Amino acid sequence: MINHGSPALPAFSFRRLLLVGTGALGVSSLPGWLGWLRESYPHIETRVALTRQATTFVAPAALTAIGGKPLFHDEWPAQPQPTAPHVDLSEWAEAVAVFPATFHFVSRLALGLADTPVMLALQCTGVPIGLAPALPPGGFQSHAFRSHLAALRARPNVVVAEPEVGRSVSTGRLERTTAAALPTLLELIEKRYTEFAAAHSEEERG
Repeated sequence: MINHGSPALPAFSFRRLLLVGTGALGVSSLPGWLGWLRESYPHIETRVALTRQATTFVAPAALTAIGGKPLFHDEWPAQPQPTAPHVDLSEWAEAVAVFPATFHFVSRLALGLADTPVMLALQCTGVPIGLAPALPPGGFQSHAFRSHLAALRARPNVVVAEPEVGRSVSTGRLERTTAAALPTLLELIEKRYTEFAAAHSEEERG
């Protein structure tokens, strides 16, 4: 089990978490984090979705076994379905964590693309969405990435855990390329979730 090093676990108010893994090498740590979630937060129901590229770095069978429920593959179904997958995802989730989020995923989300069920669900939902970008060397300083990051931060329901300094497997250099730890991302999501809940309560009282 992955231990994030804190003696006290942070409290999370959301009860249904959509955990999205994209095609960065860091997605290989997702089974460990999923096990940590199930053990530390048994009250949180977690559904896992993987992009097609993510399956090259992590075994769907492992996530299915650890999560205890079928994995969602982020592709449009070949056969007609009784319900629309993007509607099901967006209406079920109380919070979304994209861990890790590739440069490509961040760009598509920022541009408003809706070419897969997960992407369409995220474009349409109002629940907190947390992104933990994992970037290639030079990606954090890229004008394109900074522009997309600014656009996403302008959305009231999006929070971003900036990449941390780590050793690039491509160059061997220490660079700001590594996705922040999942607990760091979840704490940012929780803060936005509680802000939304407080605003909703204030509206009801008014």
